[in-house]
Amino acid sequence: MADYDAQPGRAPHEDLSAAQRQADEIDMHAGLRGVAGLVADARGVDELLADVAQFAAHAIPGVDGVSVALLQPQHVVPRLQTCAATADFVREIDAAQYEELHEGPCITCMQTRRVTVSGSLGSDDRWPHFGGRVARMSVHSALCLPLIVGDEVIGAINTYARARDAFGEHAVLLGSQFAGPAAVSVHNAQLLAGARERTEHLQRALVNRAVIDQAIGIIRSRTGAGPDEAVDRLKRMSQAENVKLVVIAERLVDEAVRRAKARHRP
Repeated sequence: MADYDAQPGRAPHEDLSAAQRQADEIDMHAGLRGVAGLVADARGVDELLADVAQFAAHAIPGVDGVSVALLQPQHVVPRLQTCAATADFVREIDAAQYEELHEGPCITCMQTRRVTVSGSLGSDDRWPHFGGRVARMSVHSALCLPLIVGDEVIGAINTYARARDAFGEHAVLLGSQFAGPAAVSVHNAQLLAGARERTEHLQRALVNRAVIDQAIGIIRSRTGAGPDEAVDRLKRMSQAENVKLVVIAERLVDEAVRRAKARHRP
C-alpha cells in the first residue's frame, strides 16, 4: 500500500484492469526516460522544469494539469514559486495557494515531506479556503509530490484533475516513482545554473578589475599621482557623476585609446 496523506474520511475505490495498470506503468517509465534524458547544460533551468512538468503529466494517470514549484530561499522568508505549468488554470490555483491563501496541498506536502492527496477539494477540511476556491473552478482532485534530495525539500510537483477521486493508490505509487528522479534532475540543474552564475560573476569581476587598474594607470601617467591618490580621484569622479566606478574607468580607457589612435594617424 502506498504511503501518503489522504483526505480524511475519503478513500477512492480503484477498479483498474491489469491492462490499464500496465499501460499506466508504461507511460510512467516513458516519463522517467524523458527525465533521465534531460541534459541540463543544454538548456536553462526554466526550460528543464517545463519538460519535467510535461513528463509528469504523461507519467501520472488522471492528470489534467501539472506544475513544478520550487522554494526560493534567497528571500528573507523562503517562499514557493510556480516555475513551470502545463495549463493556465494550474498557475491560477498555485498563485492562490502561495500568494493569497497560504494553504493548500503543495504547502502541506512540503511541510510533512509526504505525498498529499485530495479527492474532493471543496469538502477537504485541511484547507477550507483553498479547497472552496479551487472547487469553484471545477477542479476537485489534487496529488502533490514533494521533491526531496537527500534531507532537503527543494519543491514539489503538483497535479490537478477536474474529476473527483482522480488519484488513487496506483497514481500515488507511479507519481512517487517519478518524483525521486525528477528531484535529482531539478537539483542538478539548479547546481549547474548556480555554478554558471558564479563563473560569470567572477569573469565580470576580473574584467572590471583589469579596466579599473588601467584607468588608475592613466590617471597616474597624466597627473603624476601615486596609486592611492589615483584611486581616490577615480572614486570621486564616480561619486560626482553617481556612476559606477567601472563605468568611469571604461570611459577613461576608451578616451585614452581614442587619443592614442588620433596621434598615430598619418
